Amino acid sequence: MNRRTLLKTGSMAALGFGFGGCAAPKQMTNIALPSRRPMFYLPPIRASWDRVIRTTVGLRPHRPTGFRLEAEKFDDKTVIHNYGHGGAGLSLCWGTGAMAADMALDAINGDRKVAVLGSGALGLAATRQLQRRGCDVTIYTAAVPPHTTSNMAYGVFSPTSGLLSARRASAWEVQFREAVEISYRQLQLFAGANYGVSWMDSYGTMEELPTSRRRAERPRDPDAEGLLPSSIANLEAGREVLHPGEHPFTTPYASRRISMRIEPTLFLEAMLREVRLFGGRTVIRKFASPGDLMMLKESAIVNCTGLGARDIFADQTLLPFKGQLTFLVPQPEVNYQFGCMPRSDGIALGSTRERGVWSMEPDLEVQQRIVDRAISRFALLRQPQTGSRMARTRPLRSTPSVENFFDLES
Repeated sequence: MNRRTLLKTGSMAALGFGFGGCAAPKQMTNIALPSRRPMFYLPPIRASWDRVIRTTVGLRPHRPTGFRLEAEKFDDKTVIHNYGHGGAGLSLCWGTGAMAADMALDAINGDRKVAVLGSGALGLAATRQLQRRGCDVTIYTAAVPPHTTSNMAYGVFSPTSGLLSARRASAWEVQFREAVEISYRQLQLFAGANYGVSWMDSYGTMEELPTSRRRAERPRDPDAEGLLPSSIANLEAGREVLHPGEHPFTTPYASRRISMRIEPTLFLEAMLREVRLFGGRTVIRKFASPGDLMMLKESAIVNCTGLGARDIFADQTLLPFKGQLTFLVPQPEVNYQFGCMPRSDGIALGSTRERGVWSMEPDLEVQQRIVDRAISRFALLRQPQTGSRMARTRPLRSTPSVENFFDLES
């Protein structure tokens, strides 16, 4: 409940407008007000070790100063770099893809042929943006979906996740703002089963009401620090506090917010289908240095190689952020987020972030912690009784501000 609502309800009670239709009591202290919203229940998540179906590992391409989006000349070729998005690749791909496509148009030598390196979310989105601008695109890649780093994503719109960890230039912040706005608008248009984009409720539990002091002491990711506009005073923006009797959790309080789910498998498959539908070609090929690019017929090249840019273009600032997910058997009836991400290919648990770790092997100790934590967390959810009112997906009163998603983890 926000301050305005608190003042309003308190004033109404003081003036004699009782919630039960009776006169206001003489003293308001020590009187428990009836619940403002009815109790609801959520379909239980069945978490146990015998329901674990797989564990996956992905290496997020992290640059301390943020993604790289700029043009660079190599003889008669122009390379537009579009990489280093950390854990925000799915969230930002359509935005930086549009900006990279505009840069490529400026570098085309008449024939509108463009090469794209990489076929993850960034490469596919850049290709579609180029095709929308009338370009003939060929993708050169070492792997295609479902065997890309983007396929290993958690699957939530989180435009600042693992994005940067050092001081950044003001020019970069302008690029980020433009990219996130473009992506957010585009992803809303993709909502539906085809692209695997959907709105859902995300819940958290609390032992006590949040206070300004607790929020100030809450650890904040350096990627979100300073990117939040002044209109967003704290990380509780967009959250709704649920009081005792208003939620199905065993803790006194809970929170609820809107989140946007992006199912990586469906999202990437849909983009790849559209790339091919509009004449795009895919060539399996690896590159070791900028010299290898001289063999390409295209004069404009969009580089979406992620961590591959460390070797190809000698960008030693690139570091991996190892992320590990463990999946439970899918439960189609579960359509909410509570320390997990329900998807059509399984309920994703995790994820982790290990800076500078290159290993692609799952860490069994990490897996143990993820699953045990999930089992304990889901025990906080009360089991619905026969005849209980089950939660339904709520219609959006209005589209949430993009800043509401700045503190989410991918």
